[in-house]
Amino acid sequence: MTARPDGTDGGPGDPGEPIRDAGPGSGPEPGTGASSEPASGPGPASGSWPGSRSEPGGRAPGALTVGGSGGGALLVVGDVVTDVVARHRGPLASGTDTASVIRTLPGGAGANVACWAAHWGCADVRLLGRVGAESAAWHERELTACGVRPRLVVDPQATTGTVICLVDTGAAAERTFLTDSGASLRLDPGDWSDALLDGVGRLHLSGYLLFSESGRALVGTASAAARARGVPVSLDPASAGFLVDLGVDRFLSLVEGVDVLLPSRAEACLLTGLLDGAGAAAALSRLVPLVVSKEGADGALVARDGRVLVRVPAAPATPLDTTGAGDAFTGAFLAALLAGADAGAAAAEGCRAGARAVERVGGRPPARGDGAEATPYRAHAG
Repeated sequence: MTARPDGTDGGPGDPGEPIRDAGPGSGPEPGTGASSEPASGPGPASGSWPGSRSEPGGRAPGALTVGGSGGGALLVVGDVVTDVVARHRGPLASGTDTASVIRTLPGGAGANVACWAAHWGCADVRLLGRVGAESAAWHERELTACGVRPRLVVDPQATTGTVICLVDTGAAAERTFLTDSGASLRLDPGDWSDALLDGVGRLHLSGYLLFSESGRALVGTASAAARARGVPVSLDPASAGFLVDLGVDRFLSLVEGVDVLLPSRAEACLLTGLLDGAGAAAALSRLVPLVVSKEGADGALVARDGRVLVRVPAAPATPLDTTGAGDAFTGAFLAALLAGADAGAAAAEGCRAGARAVERVGGRPPARGDGAEATPYRAHAG
């Protein structure tokens, strides 16, 4: 699958196919000591899922059965990083000081997706990631507090990835990332075991894995293992900036066999060369069976077979920090699919979660110890 979609016959939803509207449905700083030490060496911080148990099958009944009762666990493979969020108002003052409010928070696209899926009611969410020894214990505690069962490989050489998030506190709460991927891009096939899929109903891959040679190899290994078991695979392209460096044709060849693609509008347009978000989503759905395009303030689009089938409006929100909004959408979307929702209803849940996310600082939902209750998917009438 190396040919770029041309978007010629379906564009922004084929006029012969009606488009349906669907209603929307902080912790200790890392590396501060005074905690249990992570396991040393290159192996996992723990040899199995914390509190793991032997589970039979439990996988979705088919690669494209995105509604259905499916069930099973969600396994996320991807990045775990430390976010340094600096909220400032107006342009940065070059060469001098800019007053900001700065917080250090757990983050990473893969980890954020896992946390939001657990927050949205998925009972068994697992995460495979790679971190540095200096903050492994902190990240494990933060993930566990959000209801995620982490398996963190401790890198013997690299430190945990760090992202500096510059957030303008104006009305749009727009953000700019400075990214040092660190240990997260060193996740490789040696960290994988097919046993990780035991009891798994869906596998989700963070697109950041595609931006290193070892990560690309892991994507191939994990995807092949999932296909062999009939476990559907989803992927979020992750970064339009990094996609430019990787190359569109190369990306499209790497995601061959993926069942669900969850790009942002900017990523969808970059991958197709089209300026229209709906046309881009429709074109991508000729290459990937199901495309769910995250359109920000315009909600989301669900496309299949070269047509946009559902438009989902955004849920109302007052933005404080847009960091992680797309991750929240993806986590809630996948939790809803596993609960039996169809793609349109799941996208509406994603929009609801995205609205929750932009009203918080950082990319994670509140930890369960903060008095927050999980938000389980519920089928909405109408």
